[in-house]
Order: sequence, then C-alpha cells, then structure tokens
Amino acid sequence: MSQSAFDPFGEPVPAVDPSIASEGVSKWLKTAGTSVFWVLVAGIVLARAVYFEPGVFSFERAVAWAQGLFAAL
Repeated sequence: MSQSAFDPFGEPVPAVDPSIASEGVSKWLKTAGTSVFWVLVAGIVLARAVYFEPGVFSFERAVAWAQGLFAAL
C-alpha cells in the first residue's frame, strides 16, 4: 500500500503509475532542449571567433574607460 501524497494546499494528489506515465515525450523534450542549447553555444562561439577584432578589446581602452567612469562619478 502506497502512502498518500498531498499538494501544498492539503489536497490529496492521485498516485500515478510510472508505467503509464509518458516518459518517451519527456525524454525526447530533454534531448531536444539539450541539443538546441549546445547548437546555440557552438554558434555563438563560432560567430565570436569569426567576427573577433583583436584591437577592440585592448587593455589600454579598458583602463581609459574605467578612468573615465571613475572621473564621472
């Protein structure tokens, strides 16, 4: 005999037989979501590598920007 489960409001939650639950859809959604995530990561990294300009992110520009920010405060 299984124990009764209750939701946060005290209402009983009906027991679900794991064999009846649709695990196939859940597994497919997890696989699809993971795949979309890694495709986006690879696309972003590839785009950053293709469009990277070394002179834009120089340390001297960063220091000058920080000094300008502190001067404005």
